[in-house]
Amino acid sequence: MPASPPDTPLRYAYLGPAGTFTEEALRQVASPEEAGYLPQTDVGSAIAAVRAGEADRAVVAIESTVEGGVTATLDSLATGDPLVIVREVLVPVQFTLVAPRGVRLADVRRVSAHPHAWVQCRRWLATHLPGAVHVPATSNTAPAALLAESGGAGARLAFDAALVPPAAVGTYGLAPLAQDVADNPSALTRFVVVAPPGAVPPPTGADKTTLVVHLPDNEAGALLAMLEQFAVRGVNLSRIESRPIGDALGRYSFSIDAEGHVTDERVGEALMGLHRRCPYVRFLGSYPRADAVEPLVHVGTADADFVEARAWLARLRGGDTA
Repeated sequence: MPASPPDTPLRYAYLGPAGTFTEEALRQVASPEEAGYLPQTDVGSAIAAVRAGEADRAVVAIESTVEGGVTATLDSLATGDPLVIVREVLVPVQFTLVAPRGVRLADVRRVSAHPHAWVQCRRWLATHLPGAVHVPATSNTAPAALLAESGGAGARLAFDAALVPPAAVGTYGLAPLAQDVADNPSALTRFVVVAPPGAVPPPTGADKTTLVVHLPDNEAGALLAMLEQFAVRGVNLSRIESRPIGDALGRYSFSIDAEGHVTDERVGEALMGLHRRCPYVRFLGSYPRADAVEPLVHVGTADADFVEARAWLARLRGGDTA
């Protein structure tokens, strides 16, 4: 299916069903009145929908303050047809414990939750529901939808209660057993908007550039040499994670968020250094930071410093040593 014509609303694939944190992130990007919402069963399906032309964009989680990088997103973007990140948004994360009518907290033995939700609530669960068994869910609102479909009776469900986003309580007409059950009251999840390659969003002065980099094989100091491409040019890394390449044991790639925009001189020079030094570099986009924090630019690494240094070298090559 081809991409939407320019005069039609963009179609966004996201992890559904309704009420997920991903939908909350999507609502920061475009309202249901101005965009098409296409719920998907998992992150991989949302990204695949963009690659197949069934969606124009995908909104997917990429990082959380509790668990770090979301591996399903990192791995999907590292391979396959190229896609780029064009925007990021931040969503506070809390959870509510819900159950069918008549179920008390003391009755709960099995809790349905997305694996990320279970991890973010494990201390609360250990305190209030010791011994409760985790029943994995495909999304944070999948068990809420099952509860709503069962009429709240729960007779046919494989769980007694579920951890869901607060927004899902009203969306599915559920009754909470406990609210604000996440262990970290300041938890945030970072979501990104993924699109086919195209024009890079213009620099704002507070940007990120995301990359996937492979190192040369069997070479001592390869990781240091890769990191030096950023360090000597004053480019700070806000995230770096290793992920298995998958073709052999001990082979890893690095998923990187660098502070700055590809049009910044220091970032462009670092990318050229990586291209010279590393066998594989995938550019995943430069885009505005959601928190609008500007990077610290060290002495000698501003755009004007690089421009002046190239002009100085050109004068030397032309015979002017003054």
